[in-house]
Amino acid sequence: VTKTKKRHPNLEKSLADLETIVEELESGELSLDRSLQMFEKGIQLSRECQAALKEAEQKVQVLVNDELKDLDADGLDQNG
Repeated sequence: VTKTKKRHPNLEKSLADLETIVEELESGELSLDRSLQMFEKGIQLSRECQAALKEAEQKVQVLVNDELKDLDADGLDQNG
């Protein structure tokens, strides 16, 4: 298991868990203590999701930059 997977559990599961928390909080049926616990967990999940998305965005950017470098190198080979 990679560090990325340890730091960022399955994004889809985290988003689903976050959605469930929002629904429970919006129901208005939770006690104040339980609402605070759920809110805290929701904030934690939100931060984890943001971090996972940022990491994925950075990986995509690296891949795009590498592809652009390859295209530039191919263009120089053909024109040079």
